Amino acid sequence: MSPHVARKRRLRRSIAVGVPLAVVTAMVVTGTAMGTQDGGGRQQGTPKKAHITRAATLGNIPLGAFSNSLLPGTVADDRGVDLGGIGSDLYPAGRKGEFWTVTDRGPNGQIKVDGKKRRTFPVPGFDPALVKIRVSGDTVKVVSAMPITTSSGKPVTGLPNQKGRDEAPYTYDAKNPLSYDPNGLDTEGIVRAADNTFWLVDEYGPSLIHVSARGKVLKRYVPRGLDLRGADYPVAEALPGVLLHRKKNRGFEGLAQLPGGDLVMALQSPLSLPDEDAGDASRTTRLLRFSPKKQAVTAEYAYRFDPVDVVDPGEDDTSELKISSVVAVGRDRLFVQERTDKAARLHSVTLNQRANILGGKWDKDTTKPSLEQLDDPVASGVPVLDKRLVVDLGTVDGVPGKIEGVARVDDRTLALINDNDFGMTDGAEAFDKDGRLVDSDVETTVTYVKLPRRY
Repeated sequence: MSPHVARKRRLRRSIAVGVPLAVVTAMVVTGTAMGTQDGGGRQQGTPKKAHITRAATLGNIPLGAFSNSLLPGTVADDRGVDLGGIGSDLYPAGRKGEFWTVTDRGPNGQIKVDGKKRRTFPVPGFDPALVKIRVSGDTVKVVSAMPITTSSGKPVTGLPNQKGRDEAPYTYDAKNPLSYDPNGLDTEGIVRAADNTFWLVDEYGPSLIHVSARGKVLKRYVPRGLDLRGADYPVAEALPGVLLHRKKNRGFEGLAQLPGGDLVMALQSPLSLPDEDAGDASRTTRLLRFSPKKQAVTAEYAYRFDPVDVVDPGEDDTSELKISSVVAVGRDRLFVQERTDKAARLHSVTLNQRANILGGKWDKDTTKPSLEQLDDPVASGVPVLDKRLVVDLGTVDGVPGKIEGVARVDDRTLALINDNDFGMTDGAEAFDKDGRLVDSDVETTVTYVKLPRRY
């Protein structure tokens, strides 16, 4: 038996005899640090390029125990899945080494049936959660967690919202359909406001969600015309209707909070305008600025990806380009992360009001050609945001794949977190004959990267 499997079994036996979640969390033993520099003092010969100073991993916490400790009875069978997916974003929690994170919609995968892919939800009772973590040595510990709930205190779940618009949900083996849930959220970005409430973004709507300090959804802001019915929380159609053309599973992913309180949301991928082929071929996505005071979008910007083989040498599929994180580093300045699943680059971008395209022809889905179809947006009169490369994370030894969360620790240090997809892979082989997860052994890792200069 491998040490990895033996450790999981010991933890599950502890749960079976009633050991509290906090005790289980403390039992977690994690992997080895990936770097030796501590960043506290300058070492002779330290390279003048970005390098890792620390890496820490989250150990194995059974997902059923985690979820049921927050909302008892939520998960009947976790199918051997551990807590994961908290790498959707990272936001400083105040104390050194502590961060707020948010899970995504939960364990999910794809299995082909009769030549068509079906989206599976092996743990359909899973409820997205806000999770505070602490990096201590080479260990990531769960400090606290809150479930995201509806107005009446029920779990929002991570299930898709609308038939015909979202992917149909199925059981772990893709054999039986599951019900849609208008409350469901595929949460991604997270920030915490001065009043201790949280703001999140979601891929389904795409939407912006205001959540109380205790995890209750206060309001969900969605595109005009979405017509989301049956949700157990307030829904406001306050976002541009053109966002209805978001690519499936590619809605909002990045979220930043500017010093004045405004929020910046990033579409993970270009819109499918006028169709999926155009969206897959495009390198132009959109950032939106939202005023919590006005409860309205106040600006929209065109953002241009680098060519895919620049972001990820050897990759030739433009549709693999995504924005997963945006970080405020000044009054109107952001770090914007462009990535594939294997590589990522961080750019510095200044939001310029002269680049605001909100409410113009590019917000109309009847415009031909669409913004997404333009090979050279600038030549067509579109004020694309200027950007400057900060760091190519693909050249930093030891950075994990699928980095989705970035936080600024200080003016020379970044903290990165990867999405481990709850240890899941696609395909029928993701689960054994007994319906238990065949874990990918990809761990959730927080990685500190020191930059060559201050930003």
